[in-house]
Amino acid sequence: MEIKGYTYGYKAVKGTYTSEAAVRSREALMETGINWVCLAFSVRQKSYSSTEIYFDYRRSVSDLDIISTVEHFRKNNIKVCLKPMIDTDDGVWRARIDFPDETMFNEDKYWKTWFEYYTAYILHYAEIAEYTGCEMLCLGCEMLGTERKETYWRELIAKVRKVYSGKLTYNTNHGHEDEAKWYDAIDYVGTSAYYRVAKEGGASVEEMKAEWEKVANNLEETCKRLNKKIIFMEIGCRSARGCAAMPWDFMHKEFPHDEEEQANFYESCLKTFSDKPWFEGIFWWDWSPVIYESKEIAANDNDFNIHLKKAEEVLKREWRK
Repeated sequence: MEIKGYTYGYKAVKGTYTSEAAVRSREALMETGINWVCLAFSVRQKSYSSTEIYFDYRRSVSDLDIISTVEHFRKNNIKVCLKPMIDTDDGVWRARIDFPDETMFNEDKYWKTWFEYYTAYILHYAEIAEYTGCEMLCLGCEMLGTERKETYWRELIAKVRKVYSGKLTYNTNHGHEDEAKWYDAIDYVGTSAYYRVAKEGGASVEEMKAEWEKVANNLEETCKRLNKKIIFMEIGCRSARGCAAMPWDFMHKEFPHDEEEQANFYESCLKTFSDKPWFEGIFWWDWSPVIYESKEIAANDNDFNIHLKKAEEVLKREWRK
């Protein structure tokens, strides 16, 4: 496994990255043994059906925030994948962004406008990735409704290649890894690997590993067909009982705290994929840009964070070898 990574920064707003608390959070993250970080942040569009993407100068993470954070990681020999994302003001999942393929009078009218905005957006961060020396750029996250628009994606990738010299990936969603027809134009196929690896709460490492092996067999065939290595651009499990059966879940706050299940999820995944030659690596989801600093708080945190929990001990043991 080449990429021993973690996602950092997704919930940040303007000024978060440059705070003293964020610096401490990054230093704690680097102690886990990572060699890569995925710096994730978002800009917005009004709704899933909007054709315009906008930068909110009140809240959106600034270019200076990003540049200073990349420099902090790279000075500590951590490679960086820059991951600009889209969120919608109406709260609809970005995978639902979609438009009619044609109208009565203007074919692809909506798609043409949206991709003009999206391409300009990605090119802006491609230039920052090149300027800061980021080793990888992620072109999109879970944009399932857009993936069929092959011509537009190929045009976008060609334009990015002109300004950015690092590796390119794209983050689809689990179960969709070989559906888009343009993956030959990027370097790695990425996926949000929130695969169900338990039927209910309390599954053991070996029980989860048996389910991961089924996932691995399918993904190996996909990698062979695509002739590409795969990256888990997102993967994680909350420290709440039952979440290994639904690792994508972030809404059910009533689930009881369970660090053991989260730790088993981490360990079973690492044991399954660490030695797969077609597997490039992992960016776990996600490390908060401002992290709690006491075990008492960790013991009451049921989110994806692993700091001061059993899963952090697993990660340090496996990635510091």
